[in-house]
Amino acid sequence: MRRHQRMNDKHVPSNLLDRSFYLADAVTVASALLGKLLVHQTAEGTTSGIIVETEAYAGREDAACHSYLRKGPSGNHRTNIMFSQGGFAYVYLIYGMYNCFNVVVNQENNPEAVLIRALEPVEGISLMEKRRNVFDAPRKLCSGPGKLCIAMGITREHYGKNLCHDELFITQGIEIPQKLITATPRINVNYAGEASLYPYRFVVGSSPYLSTRKFLNLSAKQ
Repeated sequence: MRRHQRMNDKHVPSNLLDRSFYLADAVTVASALLGKLLVHQTAEGTTSGIIVETEAYAGREDAACHSYLRKGPSGNHRTNIMFSQGGFAYVYLIYGMYNCFNVVVNQENNPEAVLIRALEPVEGISLMEKRRNVFDAPRKLCSGPGKLCIAMGITREHYGKNLCHDELFITQGIEIPQKLITATPRINVNYAGEASLYPYRFVVGSSPYLSTRKFLNLSAKQ
């Protein structure tokens, strides 16, 4: 996979994804995000990575989604940002220690999101290594939602950030041919019953940077 051009710090490029990209449903956006470039500009430096694995969470009727059966925003509930229009960051804590970065999608009051599960590191690899304390193993830097948040410096302070502005944003990146995209069930959502089988995980099947290759052999046989 070819590398994206290096960008200057504190600069938003002309190929930034605009609001309209995020206003489609979660399944559509989850697939379309593959190949896009996630960028985070900080005082430490700029880090970026090509998105190679995503998961769609399809709102009130998806038992695996945090907004399942929720009517709307309430108090300080973590899902409140999901009820906004698409193009904002939804960051939450799992296992009491890891952050997960999600992209809010769809129209206002349609609480859907896309989890970014894995990246192919592009820019700021030495900074990623320092943050992760992992060296000479680029395939491991962003191979999972918690890992990529550490490597990219994404924390819960980024909850609600506008992805159409500077600092944390997504650009066009590179084109991934449809034939290289594989859909599988999502990871670790067994609690969701029938919804755990929905083919809402999208991966660049040939990428060595995925969080896991689970379900890929099954998909190849179908």
